[in-house]
Amino acid sequence: MSTDYRGLAADGLWLKNPALVQLLGLCPLLAVSTTLVNGTILGIVTLFVLTASNLLISLVKDFLDERIRLPLQIMVIATFVTCADLALQHWLFEIHQRIGLFVALIVTNCTVLARAESFASRNPIRASVVDGFMMGTGFLLVIMLLSGIREILGQGTLFQGLALVFDPQIFGITDADLVIRFNFDGLLLVILPPGAFLTFGCLLAAKNWLMQHE
Repeated sequence: MSTDYRGLAADGLWLKNPALVQLLGLCPLLAVSTTLVNGTILGIVTLFVLTASNLLISLVKDFLDERIRLPLQIMVIATFVTCADLALQHWLFEIHQRIGLFVALIVTNCTVLARAESFASRNPIRASVVDGFMMGTGFLLVIMLLSGIREILGQGTLFQGLALVFDPQIFGITDADLVIRFNFDGLLLVILPPGAFLTFGCLLAAKNWLMQHE
């Protein structure tokens, strides 16, 4: 039976987007999306964990006893989260200090667990990898959009903290070289937790409106 890869892509990016449609993984989505850099890094880590977990779970699905399937899936996810967390500590320590708590919480992210249980454990390897990648990409795009909007409206900047991604001893880059600053101070409410819910609600409403007018 052939796999509809276009359908998987459409589901992950739009029709069944894990954040805007399934409303999964909202805790890190709302908590980390104060700046575009923080949100993008967490989104990339989630994308990696989703794709890698789907790959391995699909690879071993035929050898699993029903009684240990769920514990093993959680162990696989926790392994990849630990690898990502250690890599982030090694290469991007200062960013890890900002979002490290939420990287660890990916183990309990409903998006990752749902794809492992509902798709990877029941489908071939290639389809599982595509599903994980597309669902992860859908989550990444949403958190980037939400983070960008909140940073611009809440702080009047964009790309704040991007210099932390580069080694200043090698690149000689500072925040002043990269940050875009707008001619207003920003609204404090947008940066606070209520602002996260309000901004996300606007994105959700826009998504539903577009779906109704397609």
